[in-house]
Amino acid sequence: MTRSRGLLEVTREAIRARHMALRTEQAYLQWIKRYVAFHGRRHPRDLGAPALEAFLTYLAVERKVSAATQNQALQALLFLYRVVLSVNLPWLENVTRAPKSKHLPVVLTRAEVRALMAQLEGVPWLVVGLLYGGGLRLTEALQMRIKDLDLDRGEMMVRDGKGTKDRLTVLPAKLIPPLRTHLAYLHTKFLEERRRNEPGVTMPYALERKTPAAAISWGWQYIFPARDRDIFPPVDRKLRHHLSQKVVQRAVQLAVRRAGFIKPASCHTLRHCFATHLLEDGYDIRTLQELLGHADVSTTMIYTHVTNKGAKGVRSPLDREPGAA
Repeated sequence: MTRSRGLLEVTREAIRARHMALRTEQAYLQWIKRYVAFHGRRHPRDLGAPALEAFLTYLAVERKVSAATQNQALQALLFLYRVVLSVNLPWLENVTRAPKSKHLPVVLTRAEVRALMAQLEGVPWLVVGLLYGGGLRLTEALQMRIKDLDLDRGEMMVRDGKGTKDRLTVLPAKLIPPLRTHLAYLHTKFLEERRRNEPGVTMPYALERKTPAAAISWGWQYIFPARDRDIFPPVDRKLRHHLSQKVVQRAVQLAVRRAGFIKPASCHTLRHCFATHLLEDGYDIRTLQELLGHADVSTTMIYTHVTNKGAKGVRSPLDREPGAA
């Protein structure tokens, strides 16, 4: 076993011991590989703060990455040093920071959202309905389980959202009938798999060990399961995971082209539309903050700049009625 391979394995174990998301694990390991390669495959223990500063500056100046990407690389390497190697680096003062973007979110009109959904059908249509109707991120919609839907109350629970927080949000009444049909179809397939004694679905780490039977219970099944089972890295055996993000992303991009939009709309655009349209309907910013799961209301405030009331809600003097005071 090589030294670098051993380092990655130890890092992977440390990440999984803290129940961090699989996507975080994959991103952190990629950044560590790039960091080691950047410094001629020297072991990180033989490097220090200047080497880390040089790599982060390279990302900003040469690779021209965004501030978010640079920060992700920083968090990955800080995890490596502080948690895996037990090295407490001094404060990084000589890093050239990537400029933070100050772009306003792209928002579709209500008519454009209807036009987009008219180009979708089946599971992608249902997923997009949840993104727009409940303000979900794509990962939140795809990770949702049967037990997280309350069709009678018109609510859905987002588990382990951004920041590993749970939150309640609205389930659109318009989606309840097609969801009942979809769930009935899934339940039929679920019963067939149980009769064949097939493996269940991927589970959170601790629950996989504490309650193995949960993986083959109805409530823990994904609302949008993948078609086939695959090897799930944390447990290294074939299980059914949720639908791939790429399936929905490709369907939405095709729908955007078919609808003839000029705006660069994506899956995440539907979450922006949810927030903006609720503001236009008169809902207060605190309610919106809770539904979106924002830790800071300042993040939610960005949507006040993209409502249909014009820039910053200002009415142009050209639109004032003649003779008005």
